[in-house]
Amino acid sequence: MAEHNYKFNITMTCGGCSGAVERVLKKLDGVKSYDVSLDTQSANIVAAETLDYATVLEKIKKTGKKVNKGEADGVVMAV
Repeated sequence: MAEHNYKFNITMTCGGCSGAVERVLKKLDGVKSYDVSLDTQSANIVAAETLDYATVLEKIKKTGKKVNKGEADGVVMAV
C-alpha cells in the first residue's frame, strides 16, 4: 500500500498552537507519522493511502489555525 506525504504551512504563535495541531493529527485515523514545528510554522504528515488531503486540511483548520499553504505528494494544493 502506498502512502501520502502532506505538508502544510500554518500560522502558529505559541506552543499551545502547535500542540493543538499535534493533538488533532494524533487522533486522526490514517496518520502514520507527523512532525509539527513551531519554529518553521510547518506540519509534515505521512498518511495512509486512504487518508486524503482534504480531510487532513479540514482537521487542521478546525483548530482555528490559519493554513497558509499546503502540498500533497509534492504538488501545491488549495487551502
